[in-house]
Amino acid sequence: MSKKIADQIVEMLIENGVKRIYAVAGDSLNELNDAVRRNGGIRWIHVRHEEVGAYAAAAEAELEGLAVCAGSSGPGHVHLINGLYDANRTRVPVLAIASTIPSGEYGTDYFQGTNTIKLFDDCSCYNQVIQTQHQAPRMLQTAIQHAIHHRGVAVIGLPGDIAPLPALESTTSMHNYPAPTILRPIDSELAKAAQLLNKYHKISIFCGYGAREAHDEVVELSRMLMAPVGYTFRGKMGIQYDNPNEVGMTGLLGLPSAYHSMHESDVVLLLGTDFPYVPFMPTGNKIIQVDDSPEKLGRRAKLELGLCGNIKDTLTALLPHIQQKLDPGFLKGQLELYDHVQQHLHTYVKDSGTIDKIQPEFAATTINNLAADDAIFTMDTGMCCVWAARYVHATGRRRFLGSFNHGSMANAMPMAIGASLCYPGRQVIAFCGDGGLSMLLGDLATIKQYELPIKIIVFNNRALGMVKLEMQVQGLPDNETDMVNPEFAKIAEAMGFKGITVNDPEQLHNGIVDAFGHNGPVLLNIMTNPNSLALPPKIEWEQVKGYMTTMTKMMLGGRMDDILEMVRSNYKHLSEVI
Repeated sequence: MSKKIADQIVEMLIENGVKRIYAVAGDSLNELNDAVRRNGGIRWIHVRHEEVGAYAAAAEAELEGLAVCAGSSGPGHVHLINGLYDANRTRVPVLAIASTIPSGEYGTDYFQGTNTIKLFDDCSCYNQVIQTQHQAPRMLQTAIQHAIHHRGVAVIGLPGDIAPLPALESTTSMHNYPAPTILRPIDSELAKAAQLLNKYHKISIFCGYGAREAHDEVVELSRMLMAPVGYTFRGKMGIQYDNPNEVGMTGLLGLPSAYHSMHESDVVLLLGTDFPYVPFMPTGNKIIQVDDSPEKLGRRAKLELGLCGNIKDTLTALLPHIQQKLDPGFLKGQLELYDHVQQHLHTYVKDSGTIDKIQPEFAATTINNLAADDAIFTMDTGMCCVWAARYVHATGRRRFLGSFNHGSMANAMPMAIGASLCYPGRQVIAFCGDGGLSMLLGDLATIKQYELPIKIIVFNNRALGMVKLEMQVQGLPDNETDMVNPEFAKIAEAMGFKGITVNDPEQLHNGIVDAFGHNGPVLLNIMTNPNSLALPPKIEWEQVKGYMTTMTKMMLGGRMDDILEMVRSNYKHLSEVI
């Protein structure tokens, strides 16, 4: 039997190290599915929803490199969109195969027809449709190159009538070149940076995900400059551990210590971060930014100097030009503040909560203490991100995966699927909100089908907690943010795997030990306190007024019990705010 284009695609994917395709079988994908079956060198992972497949591929791409998902005509394409948006904004290499209606039916309003070029244009770095046998191998090779080197989503449209055609050998190279290189600023630019850093006494370093491979260089630079080191959420796992000068995060999920360090500095050095929260960025000091994507330089803050370079390469070249500072006063003050902030955070851990109102800070800390040193954590957007950001610590081997740029709900469980398939021997822990998990609940069946030993932790506060807080600080009584949830543990059992519910803080430790010790998937449903607050490091007066306005409206509305519970649960936060 002659080789089909579908077979050619599978062979090229295997050649590029792809191990699996996340997709829902059917329709115009059938030829590709059959080629996967006949080849045997790649797995078809049958997810229940294409969005889950896109998120799983995004997680695998961040952990291992190129990953693939697929969606069939019409609805299958649309379902991919949210996960692909996340992957493209996270800048991870994902190939999306969008099989389409027969090419002869284009433009005829055919059943399940979609215009893939228009549909995927805003969430991809490459987006084309194969129309001939000659195009297939060359276009696929080009798509893979774009995904890898542009660090984003490449979409290939594959018409159902093209996939079974005989494959033709390409006239161009079919090998994809990783092309590693050294990337750093020229010497004169490095000299300018060194001059600024040597001239001023109070220096702060703030690191993003782009600095994750430069841990040792960052630590050495901070030692020489006597500089505190802050980091973004994505940068935490690569920068926090074995770092004596770290002062935590800033931003919406961060801590006052990092915010204070940056604002009290003469010079702030931004390394590998495109930190999006302009209100948290200092404006009265000098800022140096280093990033491997020059288009990002200066788009969040006014810069004294913008440098293009890989962070590890740049710091390796910069360090010999840095003079050792001798006055530890600024650094000592920032570390003392950080110690105070950590003690303050720990006061919430000491309060374990009550029946059906377990403090999420206590839950996250207990998980952190019991999790493996090389655990992979995935987390839903919302309150789960806050608890993970503040209470799960880096070890140098742990990883964080989340929708940090796109900010989508429901990403934690799908990303855990990709992570677990990628690293079957490592502990994978999903921090799921009850709202997020509810969105894509059906793919618990995928976890069971492939017997993935994921530990799903549901922070069940019976509400869209972050949205509720957002409304309250705007002076709006929360409305339609409460949730009537199913018994998640029983749903897990109905899916065929272990479900545990813990509503007593006294039983939380044993529940987590039980979940982590089980050889297979587990859903641990923790009944957390819905009134726990997660305030940013800098509180605006308008937020204070808004929160007090909300409490007044709740009082007038007869919700005095809710107000008293909010005050009881958050008296330390509220005393500082008021």
